[in-house]
Amino acid sequence: MARDADNLPLEGERRSSMDSGASLLQPFKTDLDRSLRRFELFLSLLGFHPHSSVVIILLSATAFLALGIAAPVSTIVLTRCPLGGCEGYRIERFEVTVLVFEALLAAFSLACISRNLFKYDIRKFLFVDQHHGQMDRFHKEYVRKIQSFFQLLLWWILPCFLVKIVREIIRFENISSSSSWKAIVVFLLSIASWIYLIPIFLSSCLLFYLVCNLQVIHFEDYGRLFERDLDTMVLLEEHVRLRYCLSKISHRFRGFLLSMFLFVTASQFVVLIQITGFNERLSFTNAGDLAIASVVQVVGIVLCLHSAAKMSHRAQGIGSLVSKWHALRTCASDDTSQGRSNSYGNLECLPASQMIEYSESDLESVENNITVHASSQPVSCTSSYQKRQALVMYLHSNAGGITIYGWTIDRMLLNTIVFLEISLVLFVLGKTLVITSK
Repeated sequence: MARDADNLPLEGERRSSMDSGASLLQPFKTDLDRSLRRFELFLSLLGFHPHSSVVIILLSATAFLALGIAAPVSTIVLTRCPLGGCEGYRIERFEVTVLVFEALLAAFSLACISRNLFKYDIRKFLFVDQHHGQMDRFHKEYVRKIQSFFQLLLWWILPCFLVKIVREIIRFENISSSSSWKAIVVFLLSIASWIYLIPIFLSSCLLFYLVCNLQVIHFEDYGRLFERDLDTMVLLEEHVRLRYCLSKISHRFRGFLLSMFLFVTASQFVVLIQITGFNERLSFTNAGDLAIASVVQVVGIVLCLHSAAKMSHRAQGIGSLVSKWHALRTCASDDTSQGRSNSYGNLECLPASQMIEYSESDLESVENNITVHASSQPVSCTSSYQKRQALVMYLHSNAGGITIYGWTIDRMLLNTIVFLEISLVLFVLGKTLVITSK
């Protein structure tokens, strides 16, 4: 069913598919076009090629084998027997675990994201041309979200990269006393492999984060439609379209999300078993890569789950918004003597901002609760009430959200998974970064 839904092109998809071959030759007309072009170029540099061919696939596979597998394996082989007896063995035990899971995460990220980009071009993948000629008012928001993608990627990679540099410098000093050329080779190969694998994993997580945030824009815009005197059928059709987009996102990313969660959780448990079974002293030199890898993996999972839960929260909040709208329209439909007075005195149907009090924990979602103004025109027909009531029942029964094989990623699931992952990574950090005295 989901596969068939993904193959139903909308008006924007037809247009983008016709122009995808000539998009590279056309001049950039707007800031959004330029941002999408830079974004597509960046993804291509990482190996996520939207227009793949046999040559490009071979080049990407060669780069992955060279930088993602051969380079870290070479560092393990070269540091197998350094000075200090079995210190190299202790380093090797942990680095093999780091290598295996970093390579698996990068490989699955490349496979899942590249498949979707190959099947849908960058505009269809980000749902850019889905708004029936109303894209101009979303241009600035789209450009801002794409820029935030690069900012978040830099903010998360830079601190981890600095810690990685410090760790490699410490190992460089230990190896250089035996062989300077070996220390230089190990340092360069280790840094090159890390710079290649980690951005692939974090970029794929941030790409899902970007897709969800772009849909948040349209759900917030959908909330503003209730301020206007629109027909109930128009509101229903718009929500059906938004929910259709959410189902497509869930279908495209469900394999990616499930594999990321399973691999990261398995990695944390393997590290936990290795550390608890290690009888000698742990230090930043021999287990620093475990701490760095654990932080990066948990950051990626938190970004994915946070964006999915935020999107589900926005979708589920529409039900509360339409109930408020329905109540205000019903109050406004009464006659003057009944609608403007009651046992408490002469009262108007208040705007939504005066009727609702937000708790401190819900301040983040206030932007989605758009103020709804009651219509001053009375509704003379009972069928209008029935249509609004039907819309309320539909939205409460079909809230939508990001799902993984039917399981909705909401705040409850997010809290459970995040607590599990953070507990594991804090244990690893406590064992590797805390200085112990002997």
